[in-house]
This record gives sequence, C-alpha cells and structure tokens, in this order.
Amino acid sequence: MQIYEELTARGLIAQVTDEPKVRELVNSGKATFYIGFDPTADSLHVGHFMALCLMKRLQMAGNKPIALLGGGTGMIGDPSGKTDMRKMMTKETIQHNIDCFIKQMSRFIDFSDDKAIQVNNADWLLDLNYIDFLREVGPHFTVNRMLTAECYKQRWERGLTVFEFNYMLMQAYDFYRLYCDYGCNLQFGGDDQWSNMLAGTELIRRKLGKDAEAMTITLLLNSEGKKMGKTVSGAVWLDPDKTSPYDFYQYWRNGADADVLKCIRMLTFLPLEQIDEMDKWEGSQLNQAKEILAKELTTLVHGEEEAAKAEAGAKALFAGGGSTENVPTVELADEDFDADGNIDVITLLQKTGQATTRSDGRRAIEQGGVSIDGSKVTDVKAVISKADIPAGGILVKKGKKSYKKVCAG
Repeated sequence: MQIYEELTARGLIAQVTDEPKVRELVNSGKATFYIGFDPTADSLHVGHFMALCLMKRLQMAGNKPIALLGGGTGMIGDPSGKTDMRKMMTKETIQHNIDCFIKQMSRFIDFSDDKAIQVNNADWLLDLNYIDFLREVGPHFTVNRMLTAECYKQRWERGLTVFEFNYMLMQAYDFYRLYCDYGCNLQFGGDDQWSNMLAGTELIRRKLGKDAEAMTITLLLNSEGKKMGKTVSGAVWLDPDKTSPYDFYQYWRNGADADVLKCIRMLTFLPLEQIDEMDKWEGSQLNQAKEILAKELTTLVHGEEEAAKAEAGAKALFAGGGSTENVPTVELADEDFDADGNIDVITLLQKTGQATTRSDGRRAIEQGGVSIDGSKVTDVKAVISKADIPAGGILVKKGKKSYKKVCAG
C-alpha cells in the first residue's frame, strides 16, 4: 500500500483540492509540504500531535516537510475557532515559544541533511511595508468572499477586528513565499484552516498563472485532530514538565471506548493489518487496546523508558496497593501553606491540577470523588497539615483514574 492510500485507510484525509495530483505527488515522494505552527504557548500539545505524526509518515515515504513557525502570524493570532481575540504576545515570548517548539519537533521530524526544514514567517512578514503588501496581495481578494469564510462568520456577531481580518492574507502570503522560495507544492492543515489554505492556493494561481496551478494543491487533515488533547484541566502538552509522561499515558489509557481504535488507526505506526484485526475487539479487549494506544503514543513523545515507567505506575495503581514510584509528584512550597502550616483540600486539588477552579474541587468532594491515602474526603473545608505529610508524600486521588503524589518541601 502506498502512502496516500495508507493515509486514506487511516482516516487522515478529509478534503483535497485535486486528489489525483496529490496522490501522484506524495506517492512518488515529490511533495515538499508545509504545516504551520503558531507559537501560542511554550509547548506543543496533543492537538498538534496528529500533524507531527503525519509529517513523520510523509517524510518516511520520501517527501520533504517544512515546519513553518509563525513568528509573524503569531503577532496577530488566528481568529479561527475563537470567540474572542487572542491575547497579544511580545516578540520575546513568541521567540521563546518557537525555541520550545523546535526542540519538541525534532523528536518526530528528521531535520538533518536537508531532509526537512524549519522556516519562520517572521523572516518575511515583520519587515513588510504595509502599502506594498496591500498592493501585492490585496487586489487578489474581495472582502465579500473573505467574509464567507467560516473562521470569520463565527466571529461576526461578537466582533471581528481589522487586526485579525488580515490573518487570512498573511497565511496566503506564507504559502506564496514558501512556493517561490522553497518549491513548496503542498499544504496541510485542520478543517478550521480550509478557507485560509484555499486563499494561499488562489494567491499563487493569480500571481503566477496557470503554469503554477498543477503544483499548488491543498490537503486538509481530518477534523478529529482538533478534538484531541482537551481535558477538564486544560490541554495535554507534549512537554513533560507541563504534562508528565504518566499523565500523558493516562490520558490515552482512560479515553472513551468508542475512540480507542480510531486513535490507534490515526496516530500509531502499527501495521494496518494488525489494526484491522483489533477492529473486531470488544468488551474487556478494548482495555487492552487502550493500553496499546497509551504505550505507543507515550513512547513516540517521551521515549521507551518513560513509557515503560508510566505503564508500570498505572498498572500498579489499578491493581491496588501498588507502588507510587512512577506517579507524578507535586512539591508544595512553604508559601502554599497558611500561617498555621495547613492547606485546604480544594487548594490542594488545584495545586495538583486535578481541579481547575475551587468550584470544580468542591463539586468533586461533594460527589465523593476525592480521597487521600485511601481515605475519602467528605468535608469541603477539610485541611491537610504540612506536619502530617510524610517524607514519602501522600497519594491524592480524584475520580477513578487521576492520581497525584504530593510532598511537602
């Protein structure tokens, strides 16, 4: 099975502007393709994970990835999927986030010997003369057509700033520059990027004519990637300091039965023949499938050693009375305790990331979902004394599957 057919079989492809040409490009290893990453945080998250896996698959098939880092577009922020304008970041913050992204991407993409390249769109966007940019790009777009884009329609009633309205033009210009400067002939993105991506395709066709049309093809990632990576406490990060390997493993291990085989097909590198056999699994076999998914993805992101530790820790706790050695540890500082040396349990849940708000923590206690060292917490005003926390820490459990070890510094 060739790579395009494999991507289709794995459910990764949703829309294509010219499928025969895309198939020919990627199957022959002649695609130079880009995926954009705006540096909105100091870590990539699971929402980026599908894109990274796709880049890895295509590179393994001989195609050349371009990781486009949005040092320029990040100065504005993509309005797609947002009900309010993104918070503006400083240039220093953006650069720090980019440095973090590059380090994480290298776990997936081989950038040696020009097999892949990293490009920062700040290199061309930040020095653009606004009038020159409008003259070069503006005549190729109408406001009427831009306003039909889903990313803008979602914001229309709440208010769309002129600041954000430029984002589509900037992304279109990115593809044009990558096409001209690096021979980039293919772009990938999530479904919320469809309008922006078509704008890039249209700009190249209008500026360079029909001779460029055959090599200007837009592919769309399946929208499932946008649904991944969210929990009650926020995003699931690829940075182990933000989401520990254990929590990363548990996120996948504790997923819904209906999603596990779909995720195995889309995200792991297991052979399709093996996955097809797993499609027949049901009942308790789905728990085995979740363990396979969690182990495979944790290995991809954090390596075999950390994945093995996470698996061992999860199985030990699930069996009951097991070792807490590999459970994520939260160190409380002196300032986390009040003047009497106490910390209330709701604050403790917030410190461990097991509650996003005090209301969330209070609700968990009232519903009987919180225990400390095996004893259920029933009083929402309960406190823990620093003196009562042993050297080995205490085990805080929320729900059936969230465990954190807490130590006092």
